[in-house]
Amino acid sequence: MKRVMPKPFTFEGGDKAVLLLHGFTGNTADVRMLARFLSERGYTCHAPQYKGHGVPPEELVHTGPEDWWKDVQEGYEHLKNMGFEDIAVGGLSLGGVFSLKLGYTVPVKGIIPMCAPMYIKSEEVMYQGVLEYARNYKKFEGKTPEEIEEEMKDFEKTPMNTLKALQDLIADVRNNVDMIYSPTFVAQGRHDHMINTDSANIIYREVENDHKKLKWYEESGHVITLDKERDQLHEDVYEFLESLDW
Repeated sequence: MKRVMPKPFTFEGGDKAVLLLHGFTGNTADVRMLARFLSERGYTCHAPQYKGHGVPPEELVHTGPEDWWKDVQEGYEHLKNMGFEDIAVGGLSLGGVFSLKLGYTVPVKGIIPMCAPMYIKSEEVMYQGVLEYARNYKKFEGKTPEEIEEEMKDFEKTPMNTLKALQDLIADVRNNVDMIYSPTFVAQGRHDHMINTDSANIIYREVENDHKKLKWYEESGHVITLDKERDQLHEDVYEFLESLDW
């Protein structure tokens, strides 16, 4: 059976545009269902895939936030080039951090950070996420447990030197949240054990716009877009987008 790797996608749905951003070690499958839902309701959705993601982990460790931010900006430009003047942006986890960064960098109609971290994790903890990605990718490739263990030993000899830059990115965005003036809908899973969930309160509190909302999803974890309450999340995101002044 051929395994299909996730790729960037554009779902054309109408004359309003939404840029959707995946998380660190994630891929466009994180936001695909949400994009499909929105495109069926009149929104054209584009999701870039960051360099080093959805590919062998040996490639991931040689990329960093500068590469991924470039991919985000190119995604925004892709929608501009399609003729969209007004663009809303939503993102999961690191994608949520990037959606906030876009909010004070370029004009955006609305922002939807989902489970976006505002607290810095240690490089060791972040590297555990990289190791988990590597292990899962090798399983996805159909390798045996023995092959995976052998390859992981080699992989662990390759440090990911950009994790410090990732910490700096999150700190920088946190310091600039009060420079965001676009309507914002903050979505946070109550059972998110990947980040400090107080991040949602920080974003909600500091965004400089009265048109803002924070919603807690009581049954959901970190990958809220694929969790138990995803259908409700879809409806809530759609309702927020419909409330904007397009």
